[in-house]
Amino acid sequence: MKPIIGLIPLYDDDKESYWMLPGYMKVLEEYGAVPIMLPLTTDEAELDMAYSICQGILFTGGHDVSPKVYGQNKKDTCGMACDTRDEMEAYIMDKCLADDKPFLGICRGIQFMNAHLGGTLYQDLPSEYPSNTKHHMAPPYDRTAHTITVLRDTQLAEIIGEGMFEVNSYHHQAIKELAPNVEKMAVSEDGLIEAIAVKNHRFAIGVQWHPEFSYTKSKENGKIIQTFVEKCLI
Repeated sequence: MKPIIGLIPLYDDDKESYWMLPGYMKVLEEYGAVPIMLPLTTDEAELDMAYSICQGILFTGGHDVSPKVYGQNKKDTCGMACDTRDEMEAYIMDKCLADDKPFLGICRGIQFMNAHLGGTLYQDLPSEYPSNTKHHMAPPYDRTAHTITVLRDTQLAEIIGEGMFEVNSYHHQAIKELAPNVEKMAVSEDGLIEAIAVKNHRFAIGVQWHPEFSYTKSKENGKIIQTFVEKCLI
């Protein structure tokens, strides 16, 4: 039996189209899941139907999270947001939390997790958190950009081990203040939060890097996806 995992769609503002990076789907297929792209909508009845057939949810990368989500005004350095997506993700995430359904957040996904659950974000790292660490790398994205430290006694340490690991990186926003009931699991070499988990949940993990680009070269990233898929079968 293969679990069905719903993916939050990406939206192209210029083309007014929904789309999906193949890596998100390929990595789930590689580890035994059936990925499906969800509709981009705030229609709760439609979302309920789509959600009901999924054993897990993947919150993908994409637009900047609107500062409205965490109670701030938008700065000029903040990128374009997608209000429909923010509303949709809030609804789906709340259902996952209520049902103890596994979910994984990647890049924007970890940022939205933290913002929706009561934390805040840096709207733009270059202007708000200057650093020599390369958080916005150039392609190809299966290379490493910087190191992270996985903290001991965390869920991530149970999956890939504690200590230092190399990751890719492609983002300009990041977690600022950690949300309540959320555990910090990894930090970058310049001190940014790189991985979180919702406490007392079967599997509710967010990572700032992109395992969907690097899983073929990194056994640790493959193990994260494998564990997510396995939790969706329980």
